Amino acid sequence: MGADVMDAGVIDRYVSDLGARLQGSKKQVRDLLTEARDSLTDATEAHLDRGLDETEAQQRAVEEFGPVREIANEYQAELAVAYGTRTLVWLAIVLPLMHMTWEYGRMLFIGPWQDFGTMPPPWYLFVAKANDLTSGIASGVALVALILGRVLARRLDTKLLAKIGAGVALAAVGAVLLGNVSIILATAHVDASRLLQSLPMSIASLITWIVIVRLGLLARRSLSCATIVA
Repeated sequence: MGADVMDAGVIDRYVSDLGARLQGSKKQVRDLLTEARDSLTDATEAHLDRGLDETEAQQRAVEEFGPVREIANEYQAELAVAYGTRTLVWLAIVLPLMHMTWEYGRMLFIGPWQDFGTMPPPWYLFVAKANDLTSGIASGVALVALILGRVLARRLDTKLLAKIGAGVALAAVGAVLLGNVSIILATAHVDASRLLQSLPMSIASLITWIVIVRLGLLARRSLSCATIVA
């Protein structure tokens, strides 16, 4: 029987319903749906060989595969872990690179934060130092989460693992965002003229914020994928 006939009817409705319930990477969703369709098609062919008609064979294959809500929940957990892992990898790599690039540009085009003509207050130096450490700490936390995720993958429930990964990613991005906002507000309070940077550093600042926002969206999407898992 042709593949176009085999894919129609009960199987087609099941796969469409399954796909409508999934969130995550489009490619991974497509791969999972293809895998499900192939499994259902193989099962249908087996039932056809046993003498069932096409509709009955497809219905039997779908029943054996499992309720669409249950399968969607299992697939969504896999998608959430994959999306969270991707986000943590980006955090572990991009944050230190972004910070090193910014620091190099700042020293080249602006100079030390402490160079205000007069010694800035101790609280400002504390904020500046904390902001310098934030990206490194957030990157390190993301890396540790990736390693622990690998180690605990067989021990922890996939759904819990997805939620933990997403939570760590969101917290890391939040810390970086807070650090950047804090140093901007502190600098504006101590010497607002320092916010008027050279063109190269203005471009670098814009790129930095674009990266932070992008990472934040990835982290938020990871949490969304994880929290729809029942």
